Amino acid sequence: MKPRMLWLFVVLLVVGLQPGVHAQGRRGQPQQAPKAAAPIDLSGYWVSVITEDWRVRMVTPKKGNYESVPLTPAGRRVADTWDPAKDESTGNQCNAYAAPGLMRIPGRLHITWQDDNTLRLDTDAGTQSRIFHFVGPEVPTPAAGKSLQGYSRADWEFATALDGEGRVVPGVRKGSLKVVTNQLKGGYLRKNGVPFSENAVLTEYYDRIRTPDGAEWIILTAIVEDPLYLNPPFVVSTNFKKEADGSKWNPTPCSAK
Repeated sequence: MKPRMLWLFVVLLVVGLQPGVHAQGRRGQPQQAPKAAAPIDLSGYWVSVITEDWRVRMVTPKKGNYESVPLTPAGRRVADTWDPAKDESTGNQCNAYAAPGLMRIPGRLHITWQDDNTLRLDTDAGTQSRIFHFVGPEVPTPAAGKSLQGYSRADWEFATALDGEGRVVPGVRKGSLKVVTNQLKGGYLRKNGVPFSENAVLTEYYDRIRTPDGAEWIILTAIVEDPLYLNPPFVVSTNFKKEADGSKWNPTPCSAK
């Protein structure tokens, strides 16, 4: 088993074995505003911890390095044309900071509630902002123009908290955040030009866990589907550790290299 898939398996196993968590579905969702109904608190400052793909995340890989990315022949042809100088001259130096690649770039997150129905995620790497809209499935996605961050629709996925004997624990919320992003402008999955197209759809699951040492973590599982450049979908797990405050926040511009 490849290291990336082994880590993803371990993460999912750990999350799945947490005591007292059983899938419940949307029928159990409280009739509250999303902020008040949140089963987990994702707000605050978080720093990425590089536990996989170190060689292609901490250092920009060479052109033609598609390691572990299931590119189609069309995707490989596009990746082989990567030219960072051209990206800079045409104002496309942020191509790798689009939503499907942004969370893999080392740096920090600042997550806040913009209002009761909207979660905001800012990154210091590339000074990007993502907006997660809790609008419900009955509300159509706005016909806005395509962008690097696209349009993100968010939903809480709730679970029932049970004690060691299988009894429901009243007043305790469990769950995770699901975010689906489309309306994307084509960009890069990695800084060396590994592409995704404007038809890509990004699905993310944000889980918050506490390790035995008391540290708080976000485990982010991301799935990029793109029939043009990816076959099968590209799946990664990315980890962020909670920080006490924003004293290490360091906004930096996009870099094409």
